[in-house]
Amino acid sequence: MATTQRHDVKDLALAAEGVRRIEWADRQMPVLAAIRDRFEREKPLDGYRVSSCLHVTTETANLMRTLKAGGADVVLCASNPLSTQDDVAAALVDRYGIATFAIKGEDNDTYYSHLEAAIDHRPQITMDDGADVIGILHSARREQLGDVIAGTEETTTGVIRLRALEADGKLGFPVVAVNEARTKHLFDNRYGTGQSTVDGIIRATNVLLAGRVFVVAGYGWCGRGVAMRAKGMGAHVVVTEVDPMPAIEAVMDGFQVMPMIEAAKIADIIVTATGDKSVVAKHHFEVLKDGAILANTGHFNVEIEIPALRAMATDTRVAREFVEEFTFADGRRVYLLADGRLVNLSAAEGHPAQVMDMSFANQALSAEYIVANATELERKVYVVPKEIDDEIARLKLGTMGIEIDQLTEEQAKYLASWDEGT
Repeated sequence: MATTQRHDVKDLALAAEGVRRIEWADRQMPVLAAIRDRFEREKPLDGYRVSSCLHVTTETANLMRTLKAGGADVVLCASNPLSTQDDVAAALVDRYGIATFAIKGEDNDTYYSHLEAAIDHRPQITMDDGADVIGILHSARREQLGDVIAGTEETTTGVIRLRALEADGKLGFPVVAVNEARTKHLFDNRYGTGQSTVDGIIRATNVLLAGRVFVVAGYGWCGRGVAMRAKGMGAHVVVTEVDPMPAIEAVMDGFQVMPMIEAAKIADIIVTATGDKSVVAKHHFEVLKDGAILANTGHFNVEIEIPALRAMATDTRVAREFVEEFTFADGRRVYLLADGRLVNLSAAEGHPAQVMDMSFANQALSAEYIVANATELERKVYVVPKEIDDEIARLKLGTMGIEIDQLTEEQAKYLASWDEGT
């Protein structure tokens, strides 16, 4: 039975401003808009209950509008306590009729009560950004697993967790790894995370990046994007890695690579982007320079060992909004941004709408794919079908006014034939 409480947001009076910003983002999201128009006509999700745990931003609002246009009964909760845009949450409830449970800065108890509200909706489709809804369904709410035909997951961190669950034979329903779509990770993770992370750091601190030693922990697609943007602003970028393959890629891309313990000694700014825990830990804090800035752009706030940081500090204070100052016994001061949570969404607005256009097109089309193929899907993690990926790329190019060549029949035959290819 669907949840009876239809919302918990900060202030419905903020709705008008939220609508303005949602409409602004919508103008930058033509692919999702085209899908929404088709969904409105065809209703591919008609009657399906969807519980979404995503960052409550203007871009997410347009995804929710698209799912609703497709006939889905949607509930949305926040996937991060600091990423919610309160005016957007108000608009979703007041103007778009979408049940929303999200308040910026909500405490842990409220955060988990909002997750429970989304699960009380008894979803048939889950849509996660960090596998929180799926995690609760697989632990405290296992009796509901049979209701779910499939889910989607949008983060690297979440996909890692779900693949581990699949490997143990414990995945309760199929999941489409939206994060693995090429039109997601090659663009959202690299260009979106790269720009928005640097934006969040600058908004929070107003520091000049040029000439600074900027350490990026992890050289996956998110780390690549952050390193690229920091370098473009004149920073001296250092990369730390545990995997030899991306490490040598970073070297070939022109970055200095070293262990974190060495990087910490020279760092002006450290950004973690690994999906792992304690990437910057007590022994690193002990060698940090006075004035070093710590930030995280991975999904969970465990990449920086915050309990150890607090234990080492003799004094703490809020230096600026989203900036906490830690003073050590020897007088050094270290600055933690956004409580170690996603700095791009906590201190800024997250990814630009243009790049989220492709990511959320993947979400919408993956939901449609789930409904159309539910009886054939097994309990495992699937990648987004190539046909969806290619269609989104084609639509995006079209909205940009860009044409590309097409294979001739002769060329296609040559590429497909062993005889022709010799």
